[in-house]
Amino acid sequence: MKKRSNAPFFWLLFGAGGMLSALLGSALVIITGLATPLDVGLHRDFMSYPRMLAFSQNIIGKGFVFVVIALFAWHAAHRIFHSLHDVGIPHGTPSKLVCYGSAFVMTLVAAFSLLRIGF
Repeated sequence: MKKRSNAPFFWLLFGAGGMLSALLGSALVIITGLATPLDVGLHRDFMSYPRMLAFSQNIIGKGFVFVVIALFAWHAAHRIFHSLHDVGIPHGTPSKLVCYGSAFVMTLVAAFSLLRIGF
């Protein structure tokens, strides 16, 4: 009897994170890293602390922030895990624990932090 694999679960998170980063990643970098600080096309107040706090206290905003952080973390963990072979680190259990464990911890920290902010 064949042993069941957990690879499809990680490939699902990798694929979802990759799609999300391809669609939203560059836009987030432009908005948060260029347009707002340089005051190009957006008001400086656009990313102010009170507005971002209100956004993250809204259930939809909270969900968006969580999904972006969690899926980006899982995508990065999967990419790093499969890139370890290129630098000579074997694909053993310790490397899986470090890569996927860090993504899991980031997901928990994001969830806990967003819940702590309140509604």
